[in-house]
Amino acid sequence: MTRRASTKPSRTGIDLLRDPTLNKGTAFTEAERDQLGLRGLLPPRVMTQPEQAVRILQNVRAAGTDLERYVMLAAVQDRNEPLFYRIVMDHVEEMLPILYTPTVGEACRRFSHIYVRPRGLYLSAKDRGRIRETLRNWPSPKVDVIVVTDGERILGLGDLGANGMGIPIGKLSLYTACAGVNPRHCLPVMLDVGTDNAELRADPLYVGLAEPRLRGPEYAALVEEFVTAVQEVFPGSLIQFEDFATENAITLLDRYRDRACTFNDDIQGTAAVTLAGLLSAVRLTGSPLREQRLLFFGAGAAAIGIANLIVLGMMEEGLSAETARQRIAFVDSRGLVTSRRTDLQPHKLPYAHDFPLAPDLLTVVQTLKPTALIGVSATPHTFTEPILRTMAEQNQRPIVFALSNPTSRAECTAEEAYRWTDGRAIFASGSPFPPVELNGRHYVPRQGNNAYIFPGLGLGVVLTRARRVTETMFAAAARRLASLVTKEDLEQGSIFPPIERIWDVSGEIAEAVAEVAYREDLATVPRPADLPAFVRAHRYDPAYPTYV
Repeated sequence: MTRRASTKPSRTGIDLLRDPTLNKGTAFTEAERDQLGLRGLLPPRVMTQPEQAVRILQNVRAAGTDLERYVMLAAVQDRNEPLFYRIVMDHVEEMLPILYTPTVGEACRRFSHIYVRPRGLYLSAKDRGRIRETLRNWPSPKVDVIVVTDGERILGLGDLGANGMGIPIGKLSLYTACAGVNPRHCLPVMLDVGTDNAELRADPLYVGLAEPRLRGPEYAALVEEFVTAVQEVFPGSLIQFEDFATENAITLLDRYRDRACTFNDDIQGTAAVTLAGLLSAVRLTGSPLREQRLLFFGAGAAAIGIANLIVLGMMEEGLSAETARQRIAFVDSRGLVTSRRTDLQPHKLPYAHDFPLAPDLLTVVQTLKPTALIGVSATPHTFTEPILRTMAEQNQRPIVFALSNPTSRAECTAEEAYRWTDGRAIFASGSPFPPVELNGRHYVPRQGNNAYIFPGLGLGVVLTRARRVTETMFAAAARRLASLVTKEDLEQGSIFPPIERIWDVSGEIAEAVAEVAYREDLATVPRPADLPAFVRAHRYDPAYPTYV
């Protein structure tokens, strides 16, 4: 791991205690208190970082709700960043659902009401023409990773405007906690172009622009100014687009994927973790990926991204692109996507096949007989008992992925999936569900969390200083993730590794992505003789430095 330099900090006294990147709180030693002007500003007892963590954990666990826990952890991050990451890294299974899905959804809903201290950069429509100068207000001259959102499609919750800043903040926390990307080199960005959420615009405490969303050429020009300015002010940085509405998400990815080092996590990160889940699931079905028939419920950016990566995975197993696409079908808000429809958006056309019309999802399942049903609709309770029982009648081991989040948006629960298929479903979800006891068996469903993919992928890109992010990087990340699922995991119904192994998983994925960067001649730093050792040596360590 990369340890923080053991040198005298640039600040002293109360200013040092107010800098979360330098502050150690009660862990400052006697000598440090004397030499850094801290004597009397702290209680007299010198405590260790583990002792400080015990106090924080007691308070967090005593809180009444997960939202209260989220607020308490955010306060720790704002005053003592190393301690925050020590707690999260050491208790990642407990902390991830608080810092990200499902709690981050409620945190974003309430963002303007729980707002205390600025974190990241807010670039608004009023900053047009001066984005470059605004970026230079960021205190760190080195930025490795930027996560940016415009807040229009926050999880499955819709347009939350500037309240969506909770997403970039949360994602970048996971870059550090899961993969070891230095938090000093991470930048959350809210591209505030207004909101069409009338309730937010009427809220007197709303922190964003209380005006309708900027759209059309003006919107495109603002994003163009942002990307161009980032490339000038923070050259070589990775830009992750997050929670943009479908049309903008697809358009921006197509526009910038060959011009900048960028990706869209909703499209590509979700695709990689889903492909990894399928690669694990087919170990249980006994038939390879190329033989699966997949039905998507939902046809937005995430669904299309998943399908496109699955096509690449099937091509790696010998199918042509066209044959692979023929094995994938979609149901959108207007029904089955077929070549007979004239209302399809361009991104759906490659998957518009000559299927017979069907009035509802149950009929589609009965007609197409999919081996895998994948929910990305943000419409809860749509995988009903008749649908799942039909999947079980048609498949010995039906694959059921209810990927919509937060939990309130899931297409079905883990218990429903197991119960309605007599325990034969291979299940994964976008939000966490507890273990299920059924007919004497113990099932441990695991969340298809993008945190398995994007932190490690980002680390690999950052360490190689890759010029671009490619689909083959995501495919390599998916295969590496699937390879880390053990026989014991599969026997209990888990098609992802335990989340407490996320640090090791992210390191493995960083190595896989780095291999692709070197193989595709995208890396801009020389290949190290020992790639795993190189990755290990450049990961953030939250241990406190010694200042004197």
